[in-house]
Amino acid sequence: MWKIPDLTGSTALVTGASSGIGIPTVRVLAARGARVIMTARDLEKGRAAAGEITARVPGARIELRRLDLADLSSVRAFAAEVDEPVDLLINNAGIGLIPRQTTADGFEMQFGTNHLGHFALTGLLLPRLLARPGARVVTVSSDAHAVGRIDFDDLTLERGYSRFSSYGRSKLANLMFARELQRRAQGRLISVAVHPGTTMTGIVKFGPLTRPIAALGRLLIQTPDKGAIPTLYAATSPDVHGGEFIGPGPKELQPKPHALDEEVTRRLWEESEKLTGVRFEMLDRHQ
Repeated sequence: MWKIPDLTGSTALVTGASSGIGIPTVRVLAARGARVIMTARDLEKGRAAAGEITARVPGARIELRRLDLADLSSVRAFAAEVDEPVDLLINNAGIGLIPRQTTADGFEMQFGTNHLGHFALTGLLLPRLLARPGARVVTVSSDAHAVGRIDFDDLTLERGYSRFSSYGRSKLANLMFARELQRRAQGRLISVAVHPGTTMTGIVKFGPLTRPIAALGRLLIQTPDKGAIPTLYAATSPDVHGGEFIGPGPKELQPKPHALDEEVTRRLWEESEKLTGVRFEMLDRHQ
């Protein structure tokens, strides 16, 4: 089992840090000495999470900032205020299994939040990441990428929307993004994707008709503390290599074959640049 090193002097940024695996991720990084910028769309929830963390880690160096990944103007405003080098960016925030909705910019909500929001954020923070040798970008994907497909003729899923296929598509995009970022970075940073495993987070909801099985579900589904382990391993282990897909264990997973399609991956990158208006120019110069 790896041991998380002393992170004193480093800065980590964790999206979606007000719930789910975001809370233990911030807590552990802070406990190991990192200064952590934790983001939340809802600042009230964020403050509650920050209070929970500092109660368990007295002296934790954490800073809460608002970020709404479903609104590119919020992403740009947030990134503009990050004026220090970033050693570790954890693209953790995510939504899933919701009725069809659209973001502030008109994108299908799951794809727009989980993929496009993080794509734009990473690109805008790229100068801050490249200022730190060995900086890492960890993007939370899922084994749900197996059911995802990228249809360039219907990226907004206006024809035949389903909650799970949309979620799978966003997680496939996360995985493709992490791998393509590693390829384009050419060793200038480390980009890794992770699958937390089935975890009791805000995405797992029990409605009125299913509450009787909620207790059983909580016995079968792992806690956020355990769900955070692949992320923490990807973020801190010296044995991790860029482009890997890390899952529970922690151990390296093999993506499904369609997730390795280089032509689709590169086109997805290009379309994401067009949709967000964000280009990774510092990497483009080295292509």
